[in-house]
Amino acid sequence: MPDSVTSSLTSTETTRARSPVGVATTLELVTADRQAEHASESGDSTARTGSPAPAGTVHYSERLWVPIWWWAAGAAVAVLLAAEIHMGAPGIRAWLPYVLLLPLIAWALFAFSRLRVEVVADAGSTGAELRVGKAHLPLDVAAKAAVVPATAKSAALGRQLDPLAFVQHRTWVKQMVIVVLDDPDDPTPYWLVSTKRPEELLAVLTAHGVEAR
Repeated sequence: MPDSVTSSLTSTETTRARSPVGVATTLELVTADRQAEHASESGDSTARTGSPAPAGTVHYSERLWVPIWWWAAGAAVAVLLAAEIHMGAPGIRAWLPYVLLLPLIAWALFAFSRLRVEVVADAGSTGAELRVGKAHLPLDVAAKAAVVPATAKSAALGRQLDPLAFVQHRTWVKQMVIVVLDDPDDPTPYWLVSTKRPEELLAVLTAHGVEAR
């Protein structure tokens, strides 16, 4: 992954203030030796998950809501489908499709919007965690982080993607942040997370000891 993703990111990122070399250097941290180590491990390759950690000081928080126009489009689709089922028939078909489909579409869109990205320091602890949904990553095992711009997202998520990486991608969010791990006990090489405020998230990670590239 590192060489191919590095070349893709370096060639596409030419207009942003953050240097493309920085992004490339971060991605190079996922080396061939690290990948060979992952391939030889038989443990669980999923990211650290578990019950929600105790509440603490929230240094960064965002919820990846779907765009407003998705709600309008979803309502239009629900009404259209309900009308197709209704087709002017009297009785239960005149109202039941609308009662069922409209809440169903609304629930689906709300479910898509449940993902929350946070950086939280637990009460009584000197460390902080990056939380993405139910997954959590102690920042003391995060080595480096970088912004993955919209122009490089397809490369990062394409054939160069490490299958052991932890990915939380939302199609309507243009940018992502990559966080490279340095944890011999975790086979996950890096986290790749969608965020609407990548520079702000990167600044918070940097403030907690993660090197920005």
